[in-house]
Amino acid sequence: MPDTGRRMTARALRPLAALGALALALAPAGRAAPPGYGPEPELPAPDTGHDASKYVSVTGWPADAAPKAPDGFTVTRYATGLDSPRWLLPLPNGDVLVAEATTNLKPAKTEEDKRKQENQVRSGSAGTSANRVTLLRDADKDGTVDSRHVLLEGLNQPFGMAVVGRSLYVANTDGVVRYAYEVGQTKVEGKGEKILDLPAGGYNNHWTRNIMPNARGDGLLVTVGSASNVGEYGMETEARRAAILEVALDGSRERVLAEGLRNPNGMGFEPRTGRLWTVVNERDKLGDDLVPDYLTSVQEGGFYGWPYSYWGRNEDPCMAGKRPDLVKRAITPDYALGAHTASLGLAFYDREAFPERYRGGAFVSQRGSWNRSDFTGFKVVFVPFEDGKPGGPPQDFLTGFLADKEGGKAHGRPVGLALDATGALLVADDAGDTVWRVAPARGG
Repeated sequence: MPDTGRRMTARALRPLAALGALALALAPAGRAAPPGYGPEPELPAPDTGHDASKYVSVTGWPADAAPKAPDGFTVTRYATGLDSPRWLLPLPNGDVLVAEATTNLKPAKTEEDKRKQENQVRSGSAGTSANRVTLLRDADKDGTVDSRHVLLEGLNQPFGMAVVGRSLYVANTDGVVRYAYEVGQTKVEGKGEKILDLPAGGYNNHWTRNIMPNARGDGLLVTVGSASNVGEYGMETEARRAAILEVALDGSRERVLAEGLRNPNGMGFEPRTGRLWTVVNERDKLGDDLVPDYLTSVQEGGFYGWPYSYWGRNEDPCMAGKRPDLVKRAITPDYALGAHTASLGLAFYDREAFPERYRGGAFVSQRGSWNRSDFTGFKVVFVPFEDGKPGGPPQDFLTGFLADKEGGKAHGRPVGLALDATGALLVADDAGDTVWRVAPARGG
């Protein structure tokens, strides 16, 4: 793929800003980003013998407990009793769609497989997938769901959703399906039309497929995670993976928009410049503090390193010498989000309900670690933006998911993020079976 030097924007494809300008995004007033975060994170030497495996046990939320937000905000239960709510899509009429899905358990062939599955179930990462999309309706806009409806069921690990015109698109793990849909409907009839086949499943939790309309509104952007950690099953298994694809609304004219993105999930257009950004899960087994997950703008035709290098042109020792041509081309991401944090959800704040300091910045959900000797993540962070780029250190915004760090217990794990009709932040907690709502304390 040619390195065209262009970025995808909501207005047009604009020239790529020099990566060196990212140095201006360092913390103001002497405040520094924590280790492993920011535009220039400190990277320790890779440890190819790293084999940490530490899982939380999900306990659920007591009736009197909730995540914690900064002073001036209230956190309430928007919807409870869901079955692994992963991703959210607010609709123009105020309804919110929730994709309920998880990793399906397969028959364990070895004792090692059995132990891994037990850990996944305990940590809220696997089970029997609900395979449905539920519609939540808050008719009086008071911040509490008045009714819910099963909009679609019988799906195959649904995740991303999009509405364009009179069509609802749902991204299953194995492809994108289009349904005839009018906003306001509470039930979709018919099987829909599969417009795009995708490689199903993937390494660990890489079955997730996110979608959103492209900049022009005449196509879809589709994220596909890798089949492996670092290509250990052969790169032929990675075709059309570790990438963001772009297709027309009927699934035709597929192209790879950007690649070398190990497991991209959240996507969004930055409000000031209109550039496309994404959050990416990086590789495991190179150390507790390597490799950082990241938030980055997306360059059309860009290659971001996986699996041959990380954080730009740092060659992965497991792939040493295999593709020096690609390592030379690798783009350094914009902003590190800490190693093994499982950064997944992304929501740019383009509303006015929150205080001025949040407007234009990015909220990122971090579902939490497993390949690390000490837990990290398990929260929603806020990254301030200035002039279309990250402009300071990350701030903890929603915490309390990790109930007992020493004991390895978690109430829940944040994943999908979205803004409701009032400008409040909605957070899908897949392990806690809840959608949380964070709003200014002064009202609604």
